[in-house]
Amino acid sequence: MRNKRKEKNYAFIDGANLHLGVKAQGWRMDYKKFRLYLKNKYRVSKAFIFIGWVEDNQQLYEYLKQDGFELVFKPTIPYMEKGSVTYKGNVDAELVLHAAAVEYDNYDQAVVVTSDGDFACLIEFLIERKKLKKIITPTGKYSSLMGKYRDHIVLVKNIKSKIADRSPVKNKK
Repeated sequence: MRNKRKEKNYAFIDGANLHLGVKAQGWRMDYKKFRLYLKNKYRVSKAFIFIGWVEDNQQLYEYLKQDGFELVFKPTIPYMEKGSVTYKGNVDAELVLHAAAVEYDNYDQAVVVTSDGDFACLIEFLIERKKLKKIITPTGKYSSLMGKYRDHIVLVKNIKSKIADRSPVKNKK
């Protein structure tokens, strides 16, 4: 049995999935509070956010770094949607690679933040090796492929009171 005081856990966060999932529920997350929640609740010493690189988002990236996150970038592809430019930067491969190979020997257990069923294979891999701590899903509408892991799932809405941004609406993050 692991000594909890020496436990070293990492978080692997699907940045767009988290942001869009919270936004769809009509509230904003305070990333600093979220980082502290991960540290205090799950003993997360490193929290990686996997995010698409967009040149105009430098301020966001700086905020996230200041809040204690390590950023892993994926090049994005711009495209038009509803008359404006939007970006696609699918981070799935990078997140899986970091959790299952690059960082694998450096942590005891992983907290995976996503609702995307593309990560079901990673979840299975971590469970088989007793390296999954929790799955935090941005919405209750997580992929049906994640359904069999529901005992490991924490819904973001259930921790909203601990991580919500209570400041007046600004263009902060």
